[in-house]
Amino acid sequence: MSKQLGQADAMRPLGLSVRQVKRLVACYRQPGASGFVSGPRGKQPNNAIAEEVRQEVLSIVRKCYADFGPTLACEKLVEGHHSSLSAETLRQWMIADGLWVANRCKQARLHPRRPRRPGFGELVQIDGSPHAWFEDRGSPCTLLVFIDDATSRLLALRFVPAETTQAYMETLSGYLNQYGRPVALYSDKHSIFRVNAAGRSGELTQFSRALKTLDIDPIHANSPQAKGRVERANQTLQDRLVKELRLHGISDRNAAKAFLPAFMIDYNQRFGIQAQHPRDAHREVLPSTEERALILCLHATRRLSKNLTCQFKNREYPLQVAGQGYRLRGATVTLCETFEGTVTILHNGRPMAYRLLAEGEPPIPLEDEKSIHHSIEQAKAKQQARPIYKPAPDHPWNQETRIAAARAAQR
Repeated sequence: MSKQLGQADAMRPLGLSVRQVKRLVACYRQPGASGFVSGPRGKQPNNAIAEEVRQEVLSIVRKCYADFGPTLACEKLVEGHHSSLSAETLRQWMIADGLWVANRCKQARLHPRRPRRPGFGELVQIDGSPHAWFEDRGSPCTLLVFIDDATSRLLALRFVPAETTQAYMETLSGYLNQYGRPVALYSDKHSIFRVNAAGRSGELTQFSRALKTLDIDPIHANSPQAKGRVERANQTLQDRLVKELRLHGISDRNAAKAFLPAFMIDYNQRFGIQAQHPRDAHREVLPSTEERALILCLHATRRLSKNLTCQFKNREYPLQVAGQGYRLRGATVTLCETFEGTVTILHNGRPMAYRLLAEGEPPIPLEDEKSIHHSIEQAKAKQQARPIYKPAPDHPWNQETRIAAARAAQR
C-alpha cells in the first residue's frame, strides 16, 4: 500500500500467486485489516441441516444406539432410518451432545510392519476372543476367529464355551470343508498349538499333530502385534458384533450360529480387500471324510500286551483277531478318540476290531487358564441340579442333636 514492494515481489515470501496478492490488496483498501475476515463467517450456511433434523437424529441415537460409535451409528441410521448423514457430521453432533467422547491420541508404539501375503489362503491367522458377547442376556463365551492375511476376510467364526483343542479342531474341520487346506496357520503360543514345557521342545500337541498330518504348516507368533490382523479384527468384532447381536435379540450360541454367516458376508464386503495375486493357494483335502474324522480327534499310542490288550483312560481294550495273533504282541497301536467318546484302534493305519473288557472311573481332565472358567460353570450347574441331601431321622447327626437337646432340657 505504501508502494515500497511490488506485488510480484510480495508473492514469493508469502507463497501466493500474483492474482491472490491483488485480491488481498483490494480487500485491505476499504475496511483495513478487517477486510481479511471471511464474509460468511458467523453466518449459517445455505446447505446447513435444519435444527429439527438434528434433534430428531440425536433422539434416535439416544434411544437405539446410545453406546454405538459414530461410524456404526451412521451405518445403522442409513440402513434402518433412511438417513443421508455423513459419519463426521454425526460424530460432531454426538460430541456436542455428550453422546460420544473423542478418543485421545495414543502414544505411538513402533512395530515393524510386515507386508501382507500376496495370495488368498497362504497364511490364515487364528485366535480366540473370550468376551461377554451376549452382554447380560447370556453367559460369556469365546469366539474363534479365522482371518486371511492377504485379504483381511473372515473365513470362519464359531462361538464355543472355551478355547480348547476340540473347539479348534471342529472349527478347522468346517474350514477345510469350505475352502480346503491353507498353506500355514498363524497362532499364538498357547499350549493348544505347541508344547511349552521345558525340555519337551519338538513334541507335538494334538492340534499340531493334526496339522502335520494334513500338511499345514503351524507358525507361532512371539507377540500379539505379530498377528495384528486377527487382533484388530477381534477389537472390531467386540464392538460391532456385540451390537448386532443386541439389535437382533440374540442371546445364546445356537441362535448366533445361524446369524454369523450373514454377518461375515457383510463384514467382508466392508473391510475385505483384493489379494495382490488372484490365485487361490488353498489345496484339495486329500483324505476322505472318514480319514479326516480320525485325523481331527485325540490320539494316544499304546503297546499291546501278550494278551493283545491295551489300557486307555482306565479302560481295557482286548483286540479280536483271527488266530493266535503272536505277531501283534508288543506292537504299537494308535487309539483315536472322537470328542463324542468313540474309540478306534489303528495298527499300521488299519482299524482293528476290539471289545471293552473293563471300565473304571474316567480320569480328571487337565484344565488351563482359558478353560477353567467354563469347567467351574459346569460344576456349578451340576451341583445346583442335584437334590439337597437330607439326613435320615436315625442318622448319627440327628441323634446327637436330640441327645444334646434332651440334656439341655434336663438342666
